[in-house]
Amino acid sequence: MATDRHPRDASIGGPRRDHPDDGCIVQLLDEDGHLRQEGEPPSIPEDELLELYEGMRFARRFDERALSLQRQGRIATYAPMRGQEAAQVASARALADDDWIYPTYRDNAAKIVHGLDPADILAALRGHQSGYAVPDGVNVMPEYIPIATQIPQATGGAWAETLQDPERDPDTAYLCYFGDGATSEGDFHEGLNFAGVFDVPAVFFCNNNQWSISTPVERQTRSGTLAGKARAYGLEGIRVDGMDPLAVYEVTRRAVSKAKDPAADELRPTMIEAVQYRYGAHTSSDDPSRYRDGVDEEWADKDPIPRLATYLRDRELIDDEYEADLDDRIDAEIDAAVDRMEAVETDPAEMFDHVYAERTPELADQRAELERLRAEYGDEALAGDGQ
Repeated sequence: MATDRHPRDASIGGPRRDHPDDGCIVQLLDEDGHLRQEGEPPSIPEDELLELYEGMRFARRFDERALSLQRQGRIATYAPMRGQEAAQVASARALADDDWIYPTYRDNAAKIVHGLDPADILAALRGHQSGYAVPDGVNVMPEYIPIATQIPQATGGAWAETLQDPERDPDTAYLCYFGDGATSEGDFHEGLNFAGVFDVPAVFFCNNNQWSISTPVERQTRSGTLAGKARAYGLEGIRVDGMDPLAVYEVTRRAVSKAKDPAADELRPTMIEAVQYRYGAHTSSDDPSRYRDGVDEEWADKDPIPRLATYLRDRELIDDEYEADLDDRIDAEIDAAVDRMEAVETDPAEMFDHVYAERTPELADQRAELERLRAEYGDEALAGDGQ
């Protein structure tokens, strides 16, 4: 009997379904850092270009330092972001101060750009609950560890924005970060469907870094692209070169503007798929050599930092002296952040205070046992000798 089903590939479950628009990807810089098209450069002010570059350079140095601190046992498990600096920094810089971000555990650069103290990020990784206490005036939600749970929450925050005054356009946008693996979760579908139905001022920013831990993106979905999934909910889906900071900035800025003031025939929410590559491990507990052979040359050549550096040098905005001074400033800032992180003091017994709204009998017994051990042996003895 005839059938119109596609032949299956047993290794991934079947062929991916393409759409005529799925191959389109926004890119302004080529892999060498030169504009892809002749003519006027992107309408990004020079000071903003320099802040983009400095933010990316800071992010990479922070990443290197955090991994070093983790290997020394001074912070806990860390999720590196090398290769993803352009997507995080450029998207966050496209926001206004009053806009909100809903980050994952990997979006440290975005959090720093939007006002979070890097010392607080490190303090949270060191186990201090105070590191999760976002200061007033910094519109950054605490990071989300479970996959995709932030998506319906961001949708809810954006919907609440419209309910406060239904007669006006919202003046606040809600940007939600997530990875490619999140698009396989139910929360993704529920959040985007709700966002489309209620036309909320949200931007859903998918960092497609090609790997959901050890699962490659081609085993995540049969859709031709992740951005293509937005069409099912009536949302605009855009693919952008996530390692091109100029393209990410322009695409995000447009999406944020539309969230606040859409045209008559548009919905407010947008889904952006930032196509990029995770150069490092999923976390410091991961061994990527078990599922891939290093970083493919095609992705290594797209490193966002040298690409933007070339563009800035072409425009004579930076030189060797600027780079050397920037290195010194970044190192000094990160040294100061580490010092502030290590200066945080806390009572070990506080670990029992935030597990449940009310302490259970089991937690009370455990706290009492800890206090007995501290009284008998002292905190230094409880810390052990590192063996």
